[in-house]
Amino acid sequence: MKDQEATMSDTRTMTDDRATPVLVPRVDIFEDETGLTLLADMPGVPREDLRLNVEGDTLTLEGDISPDTPAGLTPVHAEVQVARYRRAFTLSRELDSAAIQAESRDGVLKLRIPKRESAQPRRITVQVG
Repeated sequence: MKDQEATMSDTRTMTDDRATPVLVPRVDIFEDETGLTLLADMPGVPREDLRLNVEGDTLTLEGDISPDTPAGLTPVHAEVQVARYRRAFTLSRELDSAAIQAESRDGVLKLRIPKRESAQPRRITVQVG
C-alpha cells in the first residue's frame, strides 16, 4: 500500500489462554477517500453475542456461535465444533477508531471506519489577487 492509504494489518490470534482454538472469520476490506469498510463473515453469531473492541491501535472482532438445536435433542454429529470467532487488526493512525460504525445482517458484520479529517483529501481554493 502507498503511504497515503489507510492501513489495517491483520493479527490473527487464538483466544487469550491460547489453549482454545477459534474460527478466523473471512474478511473483505474496501477503501475509499473517506475511510475503510470491513465485511466479516460470522454466520451463526447473533447480534447480542458480537463483541467489538478497540484498545490502543488494535481492533478486535469476537462472536460466539449459538447453534440452533431443537429443544430436547442432542447433536449426534456436529461439523462446527469451535463456538467462537476471533480476529484482530492493527489500525493505522489515519483511521478514527472513535467513530467506527457497526451493523450486522445475515451473518455478515459490516464496519465503517472513517479516516481522520486530516487524512482525507481536501481541495484547496486558489484566490485571485
